[in-house]
Amino acid sequence: MEIVRADIAIQLNMRTGSHRDRRADSPHPPHRPVLLEEVLALLVPQAGGVYVDATVGAGGHAAAILEATSPSGRLIGLDRDPAAVALAGQRLERFGDRVRLRHGTFAELAVHLDREGVDSASGIVADLGLSSAQLDDGERGFSFSAEGPLDMRFDRNSGKTAGELLNHLDERELSDLIFNYGEERRARAIARRIVARRPIRTTADLRRAVHSVLGPARRGAIDSATRTFQALRIAVNQEIEALEAFLEAASARLAPGGRLVVISYHSLEDRAVKWGFREKARSEHLRILTRKPLRPSDKEVAANRRARSAKLRALERVS
Repeated sequence: MEIVRADIAIQLNMRTGSHRDRRADSPHPPHRPVLLEEVLALLVPQAGGVYVDATVGAGGHAAAILEATSPSGRLIGLDRDPAAVALAGQRLERFGDRVRLRHGTFAELAVHLDREGVDSASGIVADLGLSSAQLDDGERGFSFSAEGPLDMRFDRNSGKTAGELLNHLDERELSDLIFNYGEERRARAIARRIVARRPIRTTADLRRAVHSVLGPARRGAIDSATRTFQALRIAVNQEIEALEAFLEAASARLAPGGRLVVISYHSLEDRAVKWGFREKARSEHLRILTRKPLRPSDKEVAANRRARSAKLRALERVS
């Protein structure tokens, strides 16, 4: 299998006789796609259709869509993280040339579809959450569970790291970032403490700085550093701006009857999706399928705790 990065499609030139799922060889635990049954029920994948997984990650949703659209459904998978694209390539290898994977941001969805010669899609799905592989790798800097450098970039080949932002923004800019993207009420105090403790080099350094203001997490409670880490990750990757650009492009590229399904994990994302869908439903030939967001069942949350904050919304092009 040849993998070509940047703005060139990642080719899946696979042997037709190779149908082994390589998840068993992976150092990461099996991927659990969030709200999978709900995604499939709303997307209604059909053989012969062209589908897009705009955040392909480990390929869980993509694999289910390809299975449901056998033998002739096609899927284009996108991801900003080259490591995720490589992982998805392994998982989706058995589907052969029905899959095309591209490294790039879903904000540029139209560009990727044009390069694949696709005018419109039968369905588009985007799961905005971090993958287990990203969270569990301390070198990526997304989580405070394992000490590592403050990176937080989805694509480590471009952009400023979280550490660069933390150590170069002035106190007011840092406070605004933590408040606006983390919705942290004590952003000013946290920013003041971070500036006093510079340089902040690792995830453990940042966590200790936040805990010195808010106190450590109580047993069973969400860690008090969570909102600050979220804010930095959103800022580093310009996630809200990318999401808004994606919603604009995705709604425009749906075929008649095509559906857009988005899973979000925090209030900023969910608000952007909610209001983006409402705007589109008022001004275009689109209708909202989910009056209220769908949430994972207690059973799913028990099996996959990272699904607990997920919210799913869906939109359909009616003509």
